[in-house]
Amino acid sequence: MVRLLAQVIGAAAVAGAVATGCSALPKDPAGTFDRAADGTLVVGLSEHEPWTSVDDRSGEVTGSEAELIRGFADSINADVEWKVASESVLAGWMEDGEIDVMVGGLTSASPWSTHMALTRPYTTVTSQDGNEEKMVMGLRMGENKLMVALERYLAHEEGEI
Repeated sequence: MVRLLAQVIGAAAVAGAVATGCSALPKDPAGTFDRAADGTLVVGLSEHEPWTSVDDRSGEVTGSEAELIRGFADSINADVEWKVASESVLAGWMEDGEIDVMVGGLTSASPWSTHMALTRPYTTVTSQDGNEEKMVMGLRMGENKLMVALERYLAHEEGEI
């Protein structure tokens, strides 16, 4: 009887530890989501119309991906800080943790997938040559909490959930 009780208590302790650990997932090793939520989401932008554009005179950022990012930032109560550069510069900044998200018409076939994690495709478009392209955004590798939150937002906006 004592042995059975010890086994039950041991199993309960393991189950409790597992349940507690699982509730803290997903995690961001660099804490990106927790820093950005109620703070500032730093977004690297490569100009690529109609996805992203920056007005030369006013500096205003527009485009469908810019609007998605603004909506996501609102959903986590964050301001957006835009950093505009070429894709190659942004990829380096992403690896160095200087930006949280990268936008600019990236597709799932992006050559930058070795430098950053790509969201699952949030929409598919037909290119001028008739090929289907799956649109994605880039995030710092391993920042899974931010990835999950952004992908949920994109899925909601695209009507998937």
